Amino acid sequence: MKASLRLLLVVVLAVLAADQVTKYLAVSRLTEALDGREGMARVSGFLSEQNLDNDPPKEGEFRRNTRPYRFIEDYWHFRYVENPGAAWGMFANLPDTARKAFFHVVSLAALTFILVLYRRTDASQKSVRLALALITGGALGNFVDRLIRGYVIDFIDWHWRNQPGMRWPTFNVADAAIVVGVALMLLDSVWARRPEETVATPPLTPQSPQP
Repeated sequence: MKASLRLLLVVVLAVLAADQVTKYLAVSRLTEALDGREGMARVSGFLSEQNLDNDPPKEGEFRRNTRPYRFIEDYWHFRYVENPGAAWGMFANLPDTARKAFFHVVSLAALTFILVLYRRTDASQKSVRLALALITGGALGNFVDRLIRGYVIDFIDWHWRNQPGMRWPTFNVADAAIVVGVALMLLDSVWARRPEETVATPPLTPQSPQP
């Protein structure tokens, strides 16, 4: 296996696993949705979107943020949120069928575009490859959410002392991987465009006066 493909698979699988495991923990610890289940029944409950009575849940009402956790008081909380839209809840008010189809198409198109970019990189662009792999893993993690349940699970809540306008939109590990990947690409772009250091020219030696 080529080193570039190995890097892509390792990073994507690591991000995807971390994203889904933390989302499972968010559902398990921050809601009551999996209470009363044991072992693999908890995992199947997380994946199948079924409650204890095996009734299909109403969208947005299956899980509630019943047990928020204050990790760092006034700054960092964990709270369960279902986001049917994009970042900052954009497009969340679209009709259910249209919204799901829209995000499926956009997600697949974005993943295809990112993979094409990755294939066009060369071995010297290690930071770009790492960045694209992080973005791919993050995009895939949120796409799995939309494919299974029609919305993305968010649970990381950053804010500044609950001041109005000082709260970052609730996010997840997949979102964090995408942000880190984009930041790496921006840094690489800035680094690549730095003007090359000018070659120092030897000082001019004064010429002796002509007789």
